[in-house]
Amino acid sequence: MSAFGRRGRIRWAIGAAALLAALGAIAFGPLPSLSRAGPAFAPFFIRCLYALVLCLVLCLYRILRGPTVPDRAVAIDIMGIVVVGFCAVLCVPTGQEWYIDIGIAWALQSFIATLALAKYLEGKPLDE
Repeated sequence: MSAFGRRGRIRWAIGAAALLAALGAIAFGPLPSLSRAGPAFAPFFIRCLYALVLCLVLCLYRILRGPTVPDRAVAIDIMGIVVVGFCAVLCVPTGQEWYIDIGIAWALQSFIATLALAKYLEGKPLDE
């Protein structure tokens, strides 16, 4: 086993452990900001957040294991959509409208980045 391969595997294991810790904190940690939505709707918003986290994990998997570059580009674009979904889900129960502003800005940047990546993959200059 080469030193680079071992270092790469260690880095991958640390990243996987950090991702699992973050998912554990989301899954088992309390979400006090959802108390404004009322006790009847809190489980719905928590399930929405879990579904979005699952989508995020699946997008990360496709980015890492995608067989082609266009597959990875689509996964990155979908990841941007999932972030906008997080913003929308957090806006409703908390009543903070600035989450929607962040979502709109993120969607715009994600769209521009996808266009730039598509131009780059075609081999065309960005000013064309």
